Order: sequence, then C-alpha cells, then structure tokens
Amino acid sequence: MDWSFLGQLGAILCFAMGASGSSLGIWTAGQAAAGAWARDAKAGKPLRPIYTLFIGAPLSQTFYAMIVMFQMSKVLAAPGAAAAHAGELFGIGLATGLGELLSAWGQGAIGAAAVRSLSESDGKGVAFLVVAIGIIETVGIFSMVLVLGMIPKV
Repeated sequence: MDWSFLGQLGAILCFAMGASGSSLGIWTAGQAAAGAWARDAKAGKPLRPIYTLFIGAPLSQTFYAMIVMFQMSKVLAAPGAAAAHAGELFGIGLATGLGELLSAWGQGAIGAAAVRSLSESDGKGVAFLVVAIGIIETVGIFSMVLVLGMIPKV
C-alpha cells in the first residue's frame, strides 16, 4: 500500500490547523475589540486604533504554517520521497499545526484581555500587553523553525 497520502495529509493539516488557530484568535480578540469600541463610543471617548494590533496578531501563525507546508510540498513532489517519508511528514505537519493553532488561539485570548485592560485603564500599559503578545508569538515561531530543520532534504 502506498502511504504517501499520509505526507500529503500532514501538509494539509499543517496549514488547516494554523489557519484555524488564526481564525479563532482573531475571532476572540475581535469580539473584545468590538465591545470595547462600542463602550468607548457610547461614553463619547475616541476609539482606540491600537485594538487592531491585538486583533491582527494571530494572523502570523497562518503564514508560519504556510511556510512549512510549502517546504513539505517540495518533498511530496519528489518521486518516491512522499512514500519514503510519509510518517515523518505527517508528524511534522501535525506538530506544526498544533503549535500554530494553540499559539494563535492563545494569542487571541491574550489580545482580548489586552483590549479589556486598555479599555478599563484608559490606555495604560500598552508596552506590557505587546510583550505578552510577543511571548506567545515566539511559540509559533519556534514551532515553525524547529520543524523546518526536520523536513527531509530531497
């Protein structure tokens, strides 16, 4: 039986899970920002554009997953390599997908908390909140970089 489909599945899972995590993170932070903007508008306060930073932050994990997927597709395109490395590629795709999904979703949750914090503190503490976003971003970067070194060379 040709197991190359496992490698293909790994590449697809990598991207699908990364994009899903980004969607969940953007959704989570976006809801908080929409609520804060409504509250600020009702109170007659100026709307804070900084909230968009926290909404958009989880998008990067989709790009990290896409980079890994494209590198995996080079192996999948090589004759015989897909079957020879199917399990390895599946594991790489799954590990990357999970890392990116959880990093992006967590980043959205931190972003939502950051929006609430800024809304309730009249904008104080932005630097600390950006650092918190950056720390979980590092998990997504590590997920990408570490597996890029594990993709077989063909």
